[in-house]
Amino acid sequence: MKKTILIVEDEKDIVKMLEYNLQKEGFKTLSARDGEDALDAANRDHPDLVVLDLMLPGMDGLEVCKALKQGAKTAMIPIIMLTAKVQESDKVIGLELGADDYMTKPFSPRELIARIKAVLRRMTEKDRSPELMRIGELTVDLSKIRALLKDKPVELTAKEFELLKTLIKAKGRVLSRDYLLDTIWGFDHAIEIQTRTVDVHIRTLRKKLKSEAKRIVTVKNYGYRFEEE
Repeated sequence: MKKTILIVEDEKDIVKMLEYNLQKEGFKTLSARDGEDALDAANRDHPDLVVLDLMLPGMDGLEVCKALKQGAKTAMIPIIMLTAKVQESDKVIGLELGADDYMTKPFSPRELIARIKAVLRRMTEKDRSPELMRIGELTVDLSKIRALLKDKPVELTAKEFELLKTLIKAKGRVLSRDYLLDTIWGFDHAIEIQTRTVDVHIRTLRKKLKSEAKRIVTVKNYGYRFEEE
């Protein structure tokens, strides 16, 4: 089955060039010229990857990246950023928001396609998560729905286990509170008290994980990620 790539770029020549090269490599392509169209397309068509230009009219690429990563339906879509900017801060901010890679214009279509394939390959490998995962002193057995710390059982509630499992399987990706609410609690539209539900469960989960609690990292004003290293 062909993978679908959403190209978010306002320069027509670049869009045509990317469409030609991606289709030549067997990909399906969609395109959006601004941030609003990009969000609509991502929610409607669920592409396998987004190639996102940072310099867009209206909503810029960083805002689009943040919105995608906060959306329950789009949070796990990988993003490769395209930027004409040379400032290190733009690249760092984009990666902190959850982008998977970046390329600086001008770029080689062949290199971009190689990076797209590499990111998609990593995503496929993530989907093949083992049933038994050992991270530091923590062992998580997905088949038996249990966690061990230093080989001793950790008493987790069903929601705490789901929260831990979801964070670990994200493989270092930042997950927004809204995404966690929708995935674990089934809330499509989080209000303030519901958002606090995630924070409360994170707090109790950290207490129970003790020496491994530091692996659950808070990303200010956004959500959480799990550090394996």
